[in-house]
Amino acid sequence: MDLALWIVAGLLAAVALAGGVTKTFVPKETLAAAHGGGWTADVGVAFVKTLGVLELLAAAGLILPAALGVAPILVPVTAVCWILLMVGAMMTHGRLGESKLVMLNLVYLVCAAFVAWGRFGR
Repeated sequence: MDLALWIVAGLLAAVALAGGVTKTFVPKETLAAAHGGGWTADVGVAFVKTLGVLELLAAAGLILPAALGVAPILVPVTAVCWILLMVGAMMTHGRLGESKLVMLNLVYLVCAAFVAWGRFGR
């Protein structure tokens, strides 16, 4: 079970890292033109960058506390925060009629729920 939790947390961290780097460092206009990035056209640059930084923090929070043995409670707390982020992403993509992205975000949400459940102490 511990191995499964590490694998799922690692995959979520990779997703968060990729999304965080993209939102933090890629210009908003480029994001808006990309598939699934249309939502950025309706929000400010600061909002997109803030989400990017939060995703970078999530990538670190899903792995580093448990790996370093420093405040490992932060892993499930980060997973719960990721769940909230995915709810917002699902609502946003749902409003835009992007059902495939809603389903992808639902998969990420379920994975984060598994990590939160497993790390909070089944």
